[in-house]
Amino acid sequence: MRKDRLLILLCCAGVMLSGCASVAPWERGVLAKPQMALEPNPLQTGTRMHNYGSREAGASTNAGGGGGGCGCY
Repeated sequence: MRKDRLLILLCCAGVMLSGCASVAPWERGVLAKPQMALEPNPLQTGTRMHNYGSREAGASTNAGGGGGGCGCY
């Protein structure tokens, strides 16, 4: 039983450590480009989320209050 737990722990540690990678200084400039961002247009996405939350009158992370709920554009 104890060997099974140790094996599972080692497998989990191996999976977590496999995600670590060192990035060379000359590669950091490539990773900092806007094309590499997870969200290329954060301001536009924030505005769309706000508008959607206002139209749908549902609970949203970006909307402070409910809207009309008519779904109008």
